[in-house]
Amino acid sequence: MVTVGAIGYPVVLGIQKTGTASSSVVADTDFGPLTKNDRDFVAEVHAAGLLELPAGRLALKKGTTGDVRAAGQRLVNADVSLDATCRKVATRLDVTLPDKLSLQQQALLTAMTDDRGRKFDSDFANILWTANSRLLPRIADIRTTTRNTLIRQLADQADTSVLDHMTTLEKTGRVDYDQAP
Repeated sequence: MVTVGAIGYPVVLGIQKTGTASSSVVADTDFGPLTKNDRDFVAEVHAAGLLELPAGRLALKKGTTGDVRAAGQRLVNADVSLDATCRKVATRLDVTLPDKLSLQQQALLTAMTDDRGRKFDSDFANILWTANSRLLPRIADIRTTTRNTLIRQLADQADTSVLDHMTTLEKTGRVDYDQAP
C-alpha cells in the first residue's frame, strides 16, 4: 500500500503549505468578511476533489467488490456537486482555485491506477479515508471562525460530503484503522 501515514494533510489535498491560517480580512464582500483562512479553505476543498473525482471513477472500473464500486460512485456524485458549489463560491469571492493535481496527488493517483485487485481496493479506501479524516477538523475550524455566509455554506456541504465519504469508505471493509492518522 502507498504509505498513507507518511503523507501529510496538505500533501493529500494538494496544498503545499499550511499553518495557522490568518484571520485577517482580505476582502469585504456582500456575504461578509473574507479572510485568508476562508480563501485557503475554498482552494483546499477544490484540491481534494481533484484527487477524489478521478479516484472515484477508478473505483467504478477497478473495484473488486460492490461496496468499493458503490463508494466510488458516491464519491463521484458528491464531488461533482461539491465542486460545483466550490467553483461558484470561488467565482463570487474572487478566489483562485488550483487547476491540476499536486505532484503528491498525482503520485497517489498513479499508484491507484497501477494497483490491481484487492490492493486497489485497499489503497483506494485508505488514501481517501485518510484525506477525508484530515479535512474534517479543517471544516470544523472554518465553521467556528468564518463570518462569510458563502464560506459557511461551503463548509456545511463539505462536512456532509466528508462524513458520507468516510462512512462509505468504512463500509468497504478495507480501511486499516491501525495505519490511519
